[in-house]
Amino acid sequence: MRLNPNMAATSEPPVMEARRWIEGVEFAPDRPLINVSQAAPVDPPPAPLRAAMAQFVLEDDASHLYGPVLGLPDLRAEVATQWCAAYGGEIAADQVAITSGCNQAFAAIMSTLCAPGDEVILPTPWYFNHKMWLDMSGIAAVPLKTGTDLLPSVEAAAALITSKTRAITLVSPNNPGGVEYPSELIGAFYDLCKSRDIALVLDETYRDFDSRCGAPHDLFTRDGWDDTLVQLYSFSKAYRLTGHRVGAMVTSVARMAEAEKFLDTVTICPNQLGQRAALWGLQNLGDWLAEQRAEILARRAAITQNFPKLAAKGWVLQGNGAYFAYMTHPFDEPSDALAQRMVHDIGVLCLPGTMFVPEGDASGARSIRIAFANIDAAGIAQLFDRMETL
Repeated sequence: MRLNPNMAATSEPPVMEARRWIEGVEFAPDRPLINVSQAAPVDPPPAPLRAAMAQFVLEDDASHLYGPVLGLPDLRAEVATQWCAAYGGEIAADQVAITSGCNQAFAAIMSTLCAPGDEVILPTPWYFNHKMWLDMSGIAAVPLKTGTDLLPSVEAAAALITSKTRAITLVSPNNPGGVEYPSELIGAFYDLCKSRDIALVLDETYRDFDSRCGAPHDLFTRDGWDDTLVQLYSFSKAYRLTGHRVGAMVTSVARMAEAEKFLDTVTICPNQLGQRAALWGLQNLGDWLAEQRAEILARRAAITQNFPKLAAKGWVLQGNGAYFAYMTHPFDEPSDALAQRMVHDIGVLCLPGTMFVPEGDASGARSIRIAFANIDAAGIAQLFDRMETL
């Protein structure tokens, strides 16, 4: 079988690979599997939203038809209005596009920015789907190694920029690291990108679970922000719409025109029901979302409270926030082997750091990611009790 060499060289989907580790494994009824491998809510949307979606299905005939390639006008306008309130600055509806999930937003913008052979700088540990898209597109993912605090250095990034660099991509709150990038750091990256005439792609999928109050950065208040900034967002995490695939991209009208070519070719339009659900959520679920944020912050606190159990064994907590805790382990085995051993020894499924760094990066072999979106504080305590016995 002959394959596109770029596709053949792209890694297997990490979450799917990890799921194969539990195939055929039996877990005792009194110690069921604790699955902390995937950063997606497993609960359905809240009941009022499901009721609204059912009404759309039954009464809104347009929810079953093709719609505008860049998304429903009312949803684009609502995003612009709420983002202006949240971030300050001026954001117009035609600077917003709705996409079939945030991953598609990333694919669309990279398709407008890069040709095969171009380069995009990604801090490591990186979000593996970003790396996978670049690989299959023939775009070089240039790793920007972060420090023990998992924060990237602007100076180190500047040293990596070449004539082929088209963008720097940041994720904050970070996947997989959990760290929240300081506003000043994001601003410094924006200044660097603006000065070098490249794009800053800022993925804020987890912004609704940021522990800080107020805007996480001031980029939308800057004159001409849309020449440099591309913001990505996901409704999946906020309103549990993972299966309906609704994301957003905020950038210049000129970039939207190019992204429209990609989106029309790939999906024609975003999911109509999902878009209506996202709009209803934005307009009606503010209090509910605040409760969800408080719960995620409580789980983050539970990670901090329980971590001394592991610290005493030599573990180090590097990042903790949004849906994720990222930590180094004390064992004389690489993390991919450790993660598979954890399935059998303690009934825990997590992802190893080797899935988030380039091959040969020693930091990956020492790290694991815990995604705690689907375990409460009691479950987190149980998780750490099990990990303590390794």
